Amino acid sequence: MFKIPAKVTYAIFAALDLALRYGKGPVQAKAIARRQTIPPRFMEQVLHALKHGGVVDSIRGPQGGYVLRRPPADVSLASIVETMNGRAESDARDTGAEGRAGRPPLQESLVAAVWGRVHRAEREMLNAVTLQSLMEQYTHLEQQRAPMYHI
Repeated sequence: MFKIPAKVTYAIFAALDLALRYGKGPVQAKAIARRQTIPPRFMEQVLHALKHGGVVDSIRGPQGGYVLRRPPADVSLASIVETMNGRAESDARDTGAEGRAGRPPLQESLVAAVWGRVHRAEREMLNAVTLQSLMEQYTHLEQQRAPMYHI
């Protein structure tokens, strides 16, 4: 039903890549782009936005790159999505500018409560998923895909 922008998906996979290498030093943007099959021209933009949003830090120099600012268990998908999309639409709604006497039109009122519930459920779900839980799922899937050799 809802479209997820490519930049959000790229940001999640970039952050996941950094989470998988957490504590092992900085990771270069081109290495993340290659491993996650993200177009390199978008990778720098995504990482810049994640840095600006407080999700990652950058380290300069020949051995520099990007690192997560917090442990993977402390980074929710909500923080990544908000960094890439800005505040939720329901949070930014200006209630004083619509309709007569500050009230939204009838049509808006009919669906406002439903959209509010949708946004709250979305936020709750995104808060519940951390990079740590994605790492665990990723590791599990990788193990399932690895060929097994029996002798």
